[in-house]
Amino acid sequence: MPTTTASPRRRRRSLLYRFSAGLVVFVAVACYLALQYLSGNKGSPRCTAGPADGGEGRTYELSPEQAANAATVSAVGTTRGLPERAVTIALATAMQESSLHNIDHGDRDSLGLFQQRPSQGWGTPAQIMDPVYSSGKFYEHLADVPGYSRLPLTVAAQRVQKSGFPQAYAKHEPDATLLAAALTGREPASLTCSSSPATAPGPGDAAEVRADLVRAFGKGVLPPASPSAGAAAASTVSVPVPAEDGGSSRRGWELAHWAVARADALRIDQVSYAGRIWTADTGWRTEREDSGSESVRMRLAH
Repeated sequence: MPTTTASPRRRRRSLLYRFSAGLVVFVAVACYLALQYLSGNKGSPRCTAGPADGGEGRTYELSPEQAANAATVSAVGTTRGLPERAVTIALATAMQESSLHNIDHGDRDSLGLFQQRPSQGWGTPAQIMDPVYSSGKFYEHLADVPGYSRLPLTVAAQRVQKSGFPQAYAKHEPDATLLAAALTGREPASLTCSSSPATAPGPGDAAEVRADLVRAFGKGVLPPASPSAGAAAASTVSVPVPAEDGGSSRRGWELAHWAVARADALRIDQVSYAGRIWTADTGWRTEREDSGSESVRMRLAH
């Protein structure tokens, strides 16, 4: 039988059609990605850990939800008297296990920030889904690792997690180190967050802020309530901080950065400490008048 061969004109038409179809798909994908970037990054709330005052150096960007969880992990560690290195190990572990999201699913029965398993004795599902509890359990096991602060991060994390991919923790160490420095108050590291007008409005609740502080930092973080506090107590939360020799204290910046990281969740619209003031619109800036270092003040949205 004779063989039928497509004409040159038909082949050119087929090639042109395929090229045109591919170009349309490419343009559509490019437009979608551009829209995602403009709508998902430019106007979305975000937090950045990095050098103070916008100085040069490494930065790490994360969402307000991730920052809030990271702040809880850090606060639980320092409240237990553990060093910054322990916080770095915990943050790197949570970055790998859950990307700092408190997820209700995982491999087998794994849950939460650290993907802890109820079947392996880490606690009940409800307990593990509590970031304060799950962070405490992680530190409890980490503290039992001899010389953990001198071990490579992957080794220390693996002694706690017993992961099938222990080397995966290593890639998070630089970001975890930077974030831990900011959240534990080590200058000149800093954390700032911005918000979008699209974020859910609503007033802050001073009682909720105080309860969150106590859960993360313990009862001693706040002074006894004053019965004559009046309206000011409903709109602001003030946490006393003793000044160190250099003026502001590491504890003060730890509390200030905790408040910034938790601002979206707790509806905090202003944080001030040691002559510096933060708002979601402007980030950190110097106040016109130095308010001193005696307290961290959190003003709530109303």
